[in-house]
This record gives sequence, C-alpha cells and structure tokens, in this order.
Amino acid sequence: MNSPGLAKKNFDVIIVGNGVLGLSLGLVLARRGQDVAVLGESHRPFAGTTASGAMLGTFGEVTTTLVGSDAGRHKLELGIKATGMWPEWLDGLGDGAADEILTADGTTVILNAIGMAEIDDTNFRAIRDELIRYDAPFEDVDPLDLEWVEAEPLSRPLRALHIPGEHAVDSAALMVRLQDAFVAAGGVLVEAEATKVDHTGDRVTGVTLTDGDHLTGGQVALAAGARTQALLDRLPVGGHIPPLVSGYGVSVLMKTFDGTAPRSVIRTPNRSFACGLHLVPRGEGQVYIGATNVISTQPRDLADMRDMVFLMQCAHRQIRMNLWASPVQKVQVGNRPVSVDGFPLLGSGGMAGLWIMTGTYRDGLHMSPLVAREMTARILGEPTAEDFELFTPLRRPIQASSREQIVTTTFFEQFAIGPEQDWTLPVDWHYWIGMDLRPAIERWVEEIDPEITPPAELVFSSRLDPDLLKLLREYYARTRRVW
Repeated sequence: MNSPGLAKKNFDVIIVGNGVLGLSLGLVLARRGQDVAVLGESHRPFAGTTASGAMLGTFGEVTTTLVGSDAGRHKLELGIKATGMWPEWLDGLGDGAADEILTADGTTVILNAIGMAEIDDTNFRAIRDELIRYDAPFEDVDPLDLEWVEAEPLSRPLRALHIPGEHAVDSAALMVRLQDAFVAAGGVLVEAEATKVDHTGDRVTGVTLTDGDHLTGGQVALAAGARTQALLDRLPVGGHIPPLVSGYGVSVLMKTFDGTAPRSVIRTPNRSFACGLHLVPRGEGQVYIGATNVISTQPRDLADMRDMVFLMQCAHRQIRMNLWASPVQKVQVGNRPVSVDGFPLLGSGGMAGLWIMTGTYRDGLHMSPLVAREMTARILGEPTAEDFELFTPLRRPIQASSREQIVTTTFFEQFAIGPEQDWTLPVDWHYWIGMDLRPAIERWVEEIDPEITPPAELVFSSRLDPDLLKLLREYYARTRRVW
C-alpha cells in the first residue's frame, strides 16, 4: 500500500474510492495500459462492500415496483447481463479465485407466513414471473423439502423457489483478490482520502488529499459510495445531480451452534423498505445474516441496538431456530449509496474528465464487472455495449412510479414492519390504523413537494429526519431552476 508521500503524483486516471466499484474500474483500466491510482483508506470506513452479503442476485431482488417502470426494467436487464459476466470475471482474478471467493450455490427464495400479501406475495410472484419472462432456470420447491430451514411454526415457509444461477461471494476475499490483481496490473494504491476534486474552469485536473497534497490526472472517477456527496458538494455541477444519501445497514457473521451451514443463499423477497431477510453461507459452520436498511443523510459506522435486535429476531424466527444459541462473531455496519430518486449515477459528471459511478444502492457489487467495463469504455472514448443514458448523473429526478403508487407502497411497506416485529392486533385495528396512516402519508408527500415524489423509503424516513426533508426540498427547488 502506498502513502500520499509517494514520488509519483501524476496519473492518467485517479479513482476516488477503493470499494468494489473503484477497484474493479481500476483493474480494467490498468489492464488496458492506463496509469491508474485508486484512493482510499485500507480499512474502508463507512463502505457498503465490506458489510455486504455479496449476493450475485438479480431476480431475487425483483419487486413489483422495480418492474413497473422503464428505468427499473432497464436496471433489471443490466443486472441480468452482469450475472453472466461473473464466471469470466472470477477467472480473471487468478488461479483458484472462484473456489476461494464463491460461497453459495444458488439462491432459495422463501415466502413465509410472517409477511404481508400486498408486499411478500406480490414480490414473490414478480420474482417468479420475471424468471419465466427471461427464460431463466429455476425450480419450485416444496417447503417441506427445504434443506436447513427450521423456522418457528408461525413463521414457516409457505412457498419457495430455487434460482441455481444466483450465487454469493465472500466480499472480503473478493476485495483481496481485486486489490492484488490491480497492483499486479501496475495500478497504484494510495492510502488517503480526497477532500476536493481540483479543476480549472470546467476541466478537472486532479484531487486534493486530506493532508493538503495534490495528485494530478486527466481523468477523475468518483466511486466513493455515499461519501461521494461531500466531493460533489464542492463542484459547480454538484447541484445538478441527484444527491446521495446512505442506506445504513447492519449485518452479522455467526458461527452456527451445530456447525452446519446451507449450501445456498436463503432469503425472503424484499420487504419493509429493505432487501429482505437473507442468510448467506460463509464457510464451514459460518453464516452471514443481513441486513437492515435505514436511510440516513450521513454515513454511519456504529450499529443501533434496535437494528441488532430486529435482525437477530428475524433470523432465528424465520430461518433457523437454533441460531438463537449461536455465537455472534462480528457485527458489521455498511452504507449503501442511494441517490434520492433511487437509481444509479453512472457516466460523465458534466465536467471534462469527471466521471461518476455510485448510487448503485444494493447492486454495486453484483454490477461491478459490467459497470467497470462500461465506464472504462467511456473514459477511453471507445464504443460502449450498454446504454447508461437513463442513469446519467446530470438528470431530472427519475419518477419511476406515480405519487399514488408511491403512497400505496409506503403504506404497505410501513405496515409490513409490524409482523416482523411480532406484533398482534385485534382484527379491527388493521382497518383503523389504515384509515389514519394512508391519509397521513398522502398529506406528507404533499408537504415534501407539490409535484415530485421520492421513493417510498425516503418518504418514510423523511418524516423522522428533518435533515433529509430539508435535503429533498432544496434539491427539488434546484431541479426546477436547473431543468
């Protein structure tokens, strides 16, 4: 690892961010003969990659909301293509990389009794429908035949399907291999953070480091996840780009009580503003359990007690009861980069030599081979294979759903938190709560903005976070002036 005091300070490309996207881009560029520096502290504070379950899943992430818009379907199709790139990508990381990095053989999606029909059943059906639409292999599984799953009776699976082509990787092992391959290709690792992108007029010239030192380069790519926003705030084009917030999440590594682990990922459909409960094998007798998702205006590095309790209760109730007696080896906190319209920021940053690749939310690791290849082509001025135009950083906010649809989604996703928290209500109370909650959400989205509606998780979080509400209102006001 090189320090900021290294003799060489001029590069063809400077990549700010040493997570999976930054290193993947650096690797492809270095192998193309570019002189590349990747910046970031080695312990990767606030990163999403290191705390992720690293599922290589596309169809398992499908929701009715995702496939209900052109932008969402385009994102799905990019994800399908990314899935097909992983075998070759792993082979390119050195001998034995696939055996070392792959941890799960396929993904099993369970629809269990603890969810809500309006969320879980519809998303489970959407997953199955899209598998059929794209002729992707899958198998319906009788819940009685599920291996390893031993949920409590009230949370037992009702339906299940297995997707053999959606695996998972050990994110820590992947990062080591990426870093080694990058250095072997001639790339330079700089253990420092950038505090500013330097520019002359509308052309970037390099970056300023935390110690005041400078690196120069003709191209600068911002891939620092949720922390990219601090750099965008200091650029003249920053106000033209959807702001980034953090999808703060908690996950844990556990050593199972009985020394066993499943062969596949086990997960529910996405629910409750999050990526669904998921358990990923991580070696002999070790499992990863994740993950919560809370929208925050600033990245976070410590876990709240409520998130830990919620995650642990979900895991032992819905997947395997004896996890209750299993020791927790590590608590992990990560920050997913979330643009306030919910879609990636990929492409030119609106200044000569400036490139942005973030806002990938839950898909950054899975999409990394495809994004790295496509961004390399753009940086080198070559023909591209995929259309990123919808996700260009300089854009109006993407409205993937109508206001009415977002209100409905927010209502059901918020309501769905209750069953996972083990609440029990008299039958009439569901109706009474709904009578009050839905009109409250309708009034709230009007207060956020009279025309533009953020995604459901931001609608929900903005009621609790004045800073997020302020950020949304100011961005929408700028949008009207700029666009």
